Amino acid sequence: MKIAVLASGSGTNLQTLIELLHKDETSDIEIAVVISDRQNAYALTRAKRAGIPTQVVRTNDFETRIAFDAEIAKHIDNYSVELIVLAGFMRIFQPPFVRKYHNQIINVHPSLLPAFPGATPVVDSLAYGVKVTGVTIHFVDEGIDSGPIIAQAVVPVYETDDEESLHNRIQIEEHKLYPKVIKQYAQGKIKVKGRNVIKVTNNHSSTQ
Repeated sequence: MKIAVLASGSGTNLQTLIELLHKDETSDIEIAVVISDRQNAYALTRAKRAGIPTQVVRTNDFETRIAFDAEIAKHIDNYSVELIVLAGFMRIFQPPFVRKYHNQIINVHPSLLPAFPGATPVVDSLAYGVKVTGVTIHFVDEGIDSGPIIAQAVVPVYETDDEESLHNRIQIEEHKLYPKVIKQYAQGKIKVKGRNVIKVTNNHSSTQ
């Protein structure tokens, strides 16, 4: 299965996917292209080192967000991508794009959704004083971090935590969970019924 990874920053999740999926000949998953909205994103360097094609699509080069989305869609279609993986991609797609790739876009979010959606979930979690937070892998819909939840992992919050320490522990769980979910998707083990994501394993289904 060919996937596209979209990233705006350093690409730590991308690196994990390169190591655990793209380079693993048994995974049957190929990162066909890495797309970034930032020309200097280190994620692009990681992709180039792994021999993965890259594309830069900047919002400032387009008059509308619809046109920006359409350019990304062009690259995705050119590479025959079956799953779009957001890995720190800091742009919100417009409804036509989301509808075009319905249940083919997944995102990783550093909180236990629906708690603390948006751009600053780690800061928000600390400010609220929660005792646990975590990681959510979800499908992207037309809202903000509001799509059907595929999988979650819990991360404890310690009294000594600051944003950096908590985010680092959350990332450890992201790097475990994201490749696992992508493998399940590639194997046809993830089905969506309304807001419920069904995991199909050995002819049995479970809702998570």
